[in-house]
Amino acid sequence: MRRGWPIAVAAAGEAPLALLAIETADAERMARFTGDRAHDVLLSSGRAETLKLSNQRDAAVPDWPVVIEHAPWFDMALATALADPQLDLATPFKGPFRTIPVTSPQAAAAALRLARIAGLLPAFVIGAGAVEETVRVEDIDAHEDSGRLAIAVRARLPVAGAEHAEIVAFRSPESADEHVALIIGVPNGAPPLVRLHSECLTGDVLGSLKCDCGPQLEAAIRAIAAAGWGVLLYLRQEGRGIGLVNKLRAYALQDQGFDTVDANMRLGFAIDARDFGVAGRMLQLLGQGRVRLLTNNPAKVAGLEAAGVTVVERVPHALPPNPHNARYLATKRDRTGHQL
Repeated sequence: MRRGWPIAVAAAGEAPLALLAIETADAERMARFTGDRAHDVLLSSGRAETLKLSNQRDAAVPDWPVVIEHAPWFDMALATALADPQLDLATPFKGPFRTIPVTSPQAAAAALRLARIAGLLPAFVIGAGAVEETVRVEDIDAHEDSGRLAIAVRARLPVAGAEHAEIVAFRSPESADEHVALIIGVPNGAPPLVRLHSECLTGDVLGSLKCDCGPQLEAAIRAIAAAGWGVLLYLRQEGRGIGLVNKLRAYALQDQGFDTVDANMRLGFAIDARDFGVAGRMLQLLGQGRVRLLTNNPAKVAGLEAAGVTVVERVPHALPPNPHNARYLATKRDRTGHQL
């Protein structure tokens, strides 16, 4: 998909969907894929709502598939405008558009998930041309299943704020993502203080002031050390699970005035696409079934509980805002349920 090759997604009991990812396509590839045949466009319902198509379909689930029927004026430029919200203000749409029933709903929903895994915009041209590879829905499900996650290596790692720490790396045969745990202090039989921290290159490494990720990471290490012992889980789920490039696309939309929730939905993604079941599996592999969770996010509590880890206490984790992230923090509080 990232090379611009067409693929098919197949689900049991459904006709396979031949798809070309719009982001990595061009006019020549699109013409070769679709030929003279009419071609529909597959988007997520969150993106369809942005295009004012939600009155024609139930768009309650932002990452549910919606198909826009082919029209004579469809071309590569229009497909790109449909897929990429950064062009919304600059590109007048050539509607009207009409949505049609999704003939292969399982395959279509899996294709949108596959685009997120690939770090691409969840938007495809549906055609009938030759494809390079057929992907089964169960393969995509397996990629997102943390059940085969396993410990790969352990090593001592003194870090700033916690000199007595051990790092543990986890791998899964279905995914290239390598999650890590930092075990701070010595287990003493009490439930550990645990922090789930999602990767944030801009905040953790570059010191971005748009979010509070970097300061939260440093404060979490200090808090766990002060508690005597605990675990920091560093999850490779950049941008709430949509990847670095799409996160930066969301930043560009924030520059246009949208908050972080609306930016994700305009891109066609769920408000939060992270999988906290991965964290639950990591804790189970470390032998920790009962934890004190350092978080303001109720979704993390629910995610661990659903994965079989008991959260005996939620410990608030708050840091003061700065002029650049005050709106971001207010959005987390007011629109995603974060609480102290």
